Amino acid sequence: MEQLDNRFPAERRLRKRRDFIKCKQMGRIIHTSHFLVFALKRDDEQVRLGVTVSRRVGGAVTRNRVKRLIREFFRTRQQQLPKGFDLSIIAKGHAGNIDLATVCSELEVLLRPEVYEKKRLKRSCSGKS
Repeated sequence: MEQLDNRFPAERRLRKRRDFIKCKQMGRIIHTSHFLVFALKRDDEQVRLGVTVSRRVGGAVTRNRVKRLIREFFRTRQQQLPKGFDLSIIAKGHAGNIDLATVCSELEVLLRPEVYEKKRLKRSCSGKS
C-alpha cells in the first residue's frame, strides 16, 4: 500500500529573509482573526510556507506551539492548497491561546482558489504612500 508523504521538508519552507520580505511587499494579504497571511505567486508549482510568531504572542513555549499548529495545518492540507504560491503567515499578538481547531477553521480560507485571484493594492517599499 502506498503511503502519502506528509513530511514538512526544507524545500517547502520559506527560509531566507529576502523571501519573507518579498512575500510581504509584493504578495496578496489575507486577514483572519489571529493571522495575517501574505500569498505571493511563484513561477513553479511548489507551495512554500513561512511562519513568523513574535514575542507579543508569548514566551518561547507559546510561540513554538503556535508555529507547530500552523505547520500541522499546512502539512495535512498541502495537497489541497493552490499550487505555485509562497505563503507567509504572521501570528497576531492574541494568537497565544489558540488551538488546532481554530487554526484550521481560520486558515481554511487558504484552500479557496478565489482568494488568490484578487489583486493587492500597490504600495511603496518604504511603506509610505
